[in-house]
Amino acid sequence: MRPSKIKSPAPALVWLRRDLRLLDNPVLAAAAASGMAVIPVFIDDEPQLGGAARWWRGRSLAALGNALDAIGSKLTLRRGDALDHLMSLVDETGAREIHFNRRFEPAGLADDARIMTDLRGRGIEVHEHDGNRLHQPWSLKTLKGDPFRVFTPFWRRLAESYRAPPRHDRPGNLTAPMRWPGSDHIAAFHVKAPWSVGMANHWQPGEAGALALMDKVHEKLPEYGANRDRPDRSGTSRLSPHLAWGEISVHEIWRRLATDGAPLQNGFLRELGWRDFNTHLLYHFPRLPTQNWNAQFDSFPFETSTDKLTAWQRGLTGFPIVDAGMRELWQTGWMHNRVRMIVASFLIKDLLTDWRTGQAWFWDTLVDADLAQNAGNWQWVAGSGADAAPYFRVFNPTTQSIKFDPDGAYIRKWIPELASLPTRFIHAPASAPLDVLVNAEVALGRDYPLPIVDHAAARLRALALYKSVTRGGGEPDIDESQPASPRRQRELFS
Repeated sequence: MRPSKIKSPAPALVWLRRDLRLLDNPVLAAAAASGMAVIPVFIDDEPQLGGAARWWRGRSLAALGNALDAIGSKLTLRRGDALDHLMSLVDETGAREIHFNRRFEPAGLADDARIMTDLRGRGIEVHEHDGNRLHQPWSLKTLKGDPFRVFTPFWRRLAESYRAPPRHDRPGNLTAPMRWPGSDHIAAFHVKAPWSVGMANHWQPGEAGALALMDKVHEKLPEYGANRDRPDRSGTSRLSPHLAWGEISVHEIWRRLATDGAPLQNGFLRELGWRDFNTHLLYHFPRLPTQNWNAQFDSFPFETSTDKLTAWQRGLTGFPIVDAGMRELWQTGWMHNRVRMIVASFLIKDLLTDWRTGQAWFWDTLVDADLAQNAGNWQWVAGSGADAAPYFRVFNPTTQSIKFDPDGAYIRKWIPELASLPTRFIHAPASAPLDVLVNAEVALGRDYPLPIVDHAAARLRALALYKSVTRGGGEPDIDESQPASPRRQRELFS
């Protein structure tokens, strides 16, 4: 449908960021209700955005552009400094109002404060609307009036106090301005790279893709507890990239799933709570992505091994569950939540690599890259973060693989060179007798690497170093092959 013509001489700009949807979008609803003409705008002002997330964003913007076109509107695209472009758009269109949904990253908060001050100084009305979270981070406090630092009481307070706001209907039309401003072409936002071809086979970026996945969540609810930790099964929602780009409203997910009146026990809703918790932490502790939450870990003697880091990144560590996860990540831009914990623990504790190095790799390779989730979850695994996994939990990649991929189906999918190995050896090929390897046509060191570390020795080394930097504190060692307590059973990275 071609954009409709003329109405209001003074339009409102709707500045979209990570809220690329029509349904239940407060910023679009407010602008439409104003009676003014509406100009939806997206400005690429995230130069540090990772490649996989940039790939997703380009396709999500194309989908949003098509959806806006269908209701008589269009999406204006710009690249560069947001304030410069907003000022330019005000001059080009005569807009007197700007609407946007809040964001909570430290740089985004600072930019928004600067932009609001400058625009209001020019007489432009600026309207902030709630971001795509269950709570706004300043709205929940402990009984002492402090930010929450532990998930369980945070989740209890959130689940008890949350009430889904009224749904904002999808607009049937948006009044067009007298003239549309200039726009960059959508092609400028498309990432073309060899690795992106595979991702296109696994995802449908955009609001329609999000709603299609949401429709399937109810089918997974009855077995969610049993399947959520199994990478060989389709037990998780896979909504994380759609949430990261605001293609679905977090309130809409809650409305659809909170049907039994017991949100505290609802595993899917708990994941939304964990997402809010990480946002809460980042808002109150903005150095979370760059500094240890627990300063005791500042003295940890991390090592730097380019060869081992490269092996981890490429899925060539000799530990099949780790390698399967890293290959899934590279080929699809996503990794199963349980495997994310395993590969993160392996990098930090087996290879003694700084968690910030892993965080940077995930930022570049995840389609669901989100600053708060990335930082909070990596620090959780490292043991240095809020409500963190205790330092003495070192995931054993082999026992984790046996427990959560018992038939080796996940490994066979992502490491085809091991597909012919018997199940009893696929979790640790180096333990297979020579005749078994020959029959499976696997030559270790040629077809698949030998383990790059001895896990048992690496585990003891990590525990000793962690104990030294925590001044001998903490709890006694535990068996990392056992499942975490129910409180720890969270879909940490999804």
